[in-house]
Amino acid sequence: MNNETKDPLLKRLMDNPWLLLVLGVLIPLLSYTLWGWIELEMIKPALLP
Repeated sequence: MNNETKDPLLKRLMDNPWLLLVLGVLIPLLSYTLWGWIELEMIKPALLP
């Protein structure tokens, strides 16, 4: 039998540089895009003369 203990899931995820790179790009991209859409919806239409 194999007596080696597996690393916890969070440690395995944090040891993966590619996953961290993808998360580091996607999370800000999605959050700032959502924030921008919300800001655009809150802008009042311009009053033209």
